[in-house]
Amino acid sequence: MIEVNDLKRSFGPVVAVDGISFSVGKGQVLGLLGPNGAGKTTAMRMLACFIRPDSGTASVCGHDILKNPIEVKRSLGYLAENSPAYNEMTVGGFLNFVCDVRQITGKRRKAALDRIVPMCSIDSVYHQSIETLSKGYKRRVGLGQALIHDPDVLILDEPTDGLDPNQKHGVRKLINDMAKDKCIIVSTHILEEVEAVCTRTIIIARGKILVDSTPDELKEKHNCSLDQVFRRITRAKSA
Repeated sequence: MIEVNDLKRSFGPVVAVDGISFSVGKGQVLGLLGPNGAGKTTAMRMLACFIRPDSGTASVCGHDILKNPIEVKRSLGYLAENSPAYNEMTVGGFLNFVCDVRQITGKRRKAALDRIVPMCSIDSVYHQSIETLSKGYKRRVGLGQALIHDPDVLILDEPTDGLDPNQKHGVRKLINDMAKDKCIIVSTHILEEVEAVCTRTIIIARGKILVDSTPDELKEKHNCSLDQVFRRITRAKSA
């Protein structure tokens, strides 16, 4: 469902993404790991058509990110790193606005809201303005907007950031429940989260892919925890 071919992106002299290629299929949850500044968020923003690559390309559900960005955006749900939203809107107003943008109307809109609001546990804040919400609730609202059109592909940048342990467990369970029917990329610094939800792991540093494997295979190969594997690989690259 996602095909990435030699994507590159620089910001001035800084090479953020340096010729990465990979594919992700239906039923896979790919954990995208790397130290700060590795290029994870830049890669996801290119896949979501928020920024253009300098070279290379990618496709989402058969739609090229350069030739058909609108179709790409229709095919995926994207939770950005900081859950951007309109603070002056209520949660309900924001989700209805997203439905307007996604052209979800009538009975389809009611069904979408009836599904998403309890799924993301935002019933109690539905009529509250977003600016008054905790970081955890804002994250859940962001997750709701990413899921509201029931996309085939999900790109989630730090989906449990700011959530308490119970909320993290709920989001991880939600990802696991959706995984069989969707193609999901998750970027996270929480390695236990990778073990809990990811069927595959890519580790990148300085914009390049260092490892493409499964969490279990990495632990077995290096005979240590995933945390130790991550530090060993990324430190070797930076040495």
